[in-house]
Amino acid sequence: MTAAQTVSNTPALEMRNISKQYPGVRALDDVSLSVGKAEIHALLGENGAGKSTMMKILAGAQPKDEGDIFIDGQVVTIDSPQKAMDLGVSIIYQEFNLVPYLSAGENIFLGREPKAKIPGFVDFKTLYTTSQQVIDKLGVKMDARAPVNTLSIAQQQMVEIAKATSKSAKIIVMDEPSATLTDHELKALFSLMRQLKAEGVSIVYISHRLEEVFEVCDRATIMRDGHWVATKDVKDLTREEIIRLMVGRELKDAIPKVAAKQGEVALCVKNLNRAGVLHNVSFEVRKGEVLGIAGLVGAGRTETARAIFGADPIDSGTIEIHGVPVTIHSPQDAIRQGIGLVTEDRKQQGLVLGMAVRENTTLANLSALSTLGFIRQREEKAVAEKYRTDLSIKTPTIEQTVQNLSGGNQQKVVLAKWLYTGSKVLIFDEPTRGIDVGAKSEIYKLMNELAAQGVAIIMISSELPEILGMSDRILVMHEGRITGELARAEATQEAIMHLATGGE
Repeated sequence: MTAAQTVSNTPALEMRNISKQYPGVRALDDVSLSVGKAEIHALLGENGAGKSTMMKILAGAQPKDEGDIFIDGQVVTIDSPQKAMDLGVSIIYQEFNLVPYLSAGENIFLGREPKAKIPGFVDFKTLYTTSQQVIDKLGVKMDARAPVNTLSIAQQQMVEIAKATSKSAKIIVMDEPSATLTDHELKALFSLMRQLKAEGVSIVYISHRLEEVFEVCDRATIMRDGHWVATKDVKDLTREEIIRLMVGRELKDAIPKVAAKQGEVALCVKNLNRAGVLHNVSFEVRKGEVLGIAGLVGAGRTETARAIFGADPIDSGTIEIHGVPVTIHSPQDAIRQGIGLVTEDRKQQGLVLGMAVRENTTLANLSALSTLGFIRQREEKAVAEKYRTDLSIKTPTIEQTVQNLSGGNQQKVVLAKWLYTGSKVLIFDEPTRGIDVGAKSEIYKLMNELAAQGVAIIMISSELPEILGMSDRILVMHEGRITGELARAEATQEAIMHLATGGE
């Protein structure tokens, strides 16, 4: 079914003239969205454009201030997540909504558990059989009985997808579902989306990866700063036009790499081992260098970063900073040695969500602001304001809690925290995961500036264009081992994937 055919019928979903105000921020201003039956509709915009707010209103997680919602042409009131579910709306949120100590199957059917013949008991046999079928349909190898806290980030994302698709929903919203997925998992997701579309399901697809939009979406609605900008058939759009509509300006260089002068070796890792996880990992990174680390999910990239940072123990191996062997047993040791880690999961590991921008900015270096255990608040505010300005963090005030910021601005607060420590070795683990093209460009620019100042940067990324675009040199990992090293001039996607799959 073409986009033109879908919109000629009564839309599956209409959100008309939706507005939403938060303290100090007008998140949505008279925004409308129409999604046809059996249509895959992209919802695009920078972080802070209002996409997630729009979908939270649809999900019943946030009340709207103004506007109406129609499902199958009928006006509806959605005042709770349960009401949204009853109306056939299912949401896959960008940030996972899973119970970590329950199994994958229990999370998939949470609140909808099949009842046993004995009142008050769950039919676990049916629960696990059915949930395993849902997981297998996604084409991913995962045991429905596995506790969620033992699964990788990518596997947890697949649990979220399985949870949403198991509800027989008429409208499914996917908010950045591909951010953690491998190519294989992404192909399985797209296959599932096309199958759901063939079954008459409508999908709202939010993604910052524009190549995905062109591959799988029929139409696209673009938002900017809480306003509707355009709705067009995807076949009539170009990547450049989408970016221009999203950011209101041209982005000539999506990955603006600037080579910096490289100095002495800043960090040297020798024969790092951890049983079953890391195997003789050795490498070095120089001052001013951006060292990219590529590999498939589970290759040991994040585990290497956590070992260097002292977050996970090692069995053997040595770490040298500027040629001097150091002992790192904890993150505090790493920070004292001038190492910072921008974690893969900023909400769980990089920020304290209930604290203010000011508090998160200074959290890793409070000793620089303290006298006899008391924080010099005037100085702390000045520091936070400085980084707010330097990094263009969009927030009404530095007292805003970080959980209310967009993903891109949360990432900037994480960066501010490590910049304030004066880190000389910075590890970026998936630095642009779930953030828009404009914020990505700003983070790449910041990495260039840090390298020019002599900071040694390790960048872990699952996005090959990012690895190829920003790295001076690339290491590739497979099953806890470094399988190869590529100079910038010789690196290609094919060469990286050959090494990432265990090739020599």
